[in-house]
Amino acid sequence: MGGKWSIPNAVTKRSYDDACGAAHALDLVGERWALLVVRELLLGPKRYSDLLADLPGISTTVLSHRLAELERGGVVRRRELPPPAASRVYEPTEWGAELEPVIMAFGRWGARSPAHRRDAHLSVNSLVLSLRTNFDPVRAAGVRTEVLLRPDGRPFLARVADGRLDVRPLDPTRVPAPATSPEDTPGPGPSAEITGPTAGLAAVVYGGVDPSGAREAVGVEITGDREAARRFLSLFTLPEPAPPAGG
Repeated sequence: MGGKWSIPNAVTKRSYDDACGAAHALDLVGERWALLVVRELLLGPKRYSDLLADLPGISTTVLSHRLAELERGGVVRRRELPPPAASRVYEPTEWGAELEPVIMAFGRWGARSPAHRRDAHLSVNSLVLSLRTNFDPVRAAGVRTEVLLRPDGRPFLARVADGRLDVRPLDPTRVPAPATSPEDTPGPGPSAEITGPTAGLAAVVYGGVDPSGAREAVGVEITGDREAARRFLSLFTLPEPAPPAGG
């Protein structure tokens, strides 16, 4: 695996000192929290304070170290937003963004673990990337819909067509208005809006919570075409759990 030796100095404090491309990848993103920092940047740039909020278990010292290491490795870059924001944000480089399918595959593999805790913290990016990861094109055959998602109030537009899912963040100041009833759906724009806490949305998508009672059960509210929302929520499947050791 991998090509010629080219970088003599380790990017992080420790190195496998191995020419294998997988070993060098672990030199770059194998430190604790590194891949999760990248995960949190895949759907758009974030400020340092945003990263701290979305990774509640990380310390300021560790986050600073991981960002510095990822920058030195060419995985993440910093830039200044123009006025009036005028704040510093972090985002993946073009090469760093290529980690998305790696993180998605890693997540689907980890979800098969019998020890996987589905009640632990789930960030907005985790949920959205899980939708991309666990979208089932077989279930989506013939489905064509557009839904506005608001996990923890952050707007995303999800489009399903031709057996594919496209879900991307929206500018909060330019969110399209969803239909208020099924009769309003023939025009362009989302046919339904699904709003609620991230954990609640995950419970509806993956935990078997019936959308019709989701508001009372987990705080998820559906407006617009409820049947279109229900159909959308049914398009995601978790992988089968791995057999237990010795089984």
